[in-house]
Amino acid sequence: MKHITLFILVMSSAAPSAELIITIKGIQNAKGNLGCALFSSPSGFPMDVKQAKAMRQKAKTEAMECRFEGLAAGKYAASVYVDNNENGKTDTNFVGKPTEPWGVSNNVRPTFRAPTFEEAALQLKDEEIKRIEITVSK
Repeated sequence: MKHITLFILVMSSAAPSAELIITIKGIQNAKGNLGCALFSSPSGFPMDVKQAKAMRQKAKTEAMECRFEGLAAGKYAASVYVDNNENGKTDTNFVGKPTEPWGVSNNVRPTFRAPTFEEAALQLKDEEIKRIEITVSK
């Protein structure tokens, strides 16, 4: 009985092991940085990267990849942007429309508003390795 209890205890405390690999396409020039953000709730989605797991890397014109490892099973939405002027954010015009290339999971691009978390959401299962593709544009 001790062995079964120990096994159950070990299994219930296993580290999160899902992984999301995002391939980003459509980058037109190698100026600036590519930012990737992974949100686990609607809070801050899609542009407040302080409320997400985020990473940045030097932009390239060929397909790029962002990899988020050690994730718990659940619902997530990703956003990506090309920070051409390297100011650490997605620049917008006077009505709030991005002036730098951007994209979100499920490649949702509403015309007159930002995409919602629910529109961009994807489900990750325990130990799943999921690959998605996001195409950026202005």
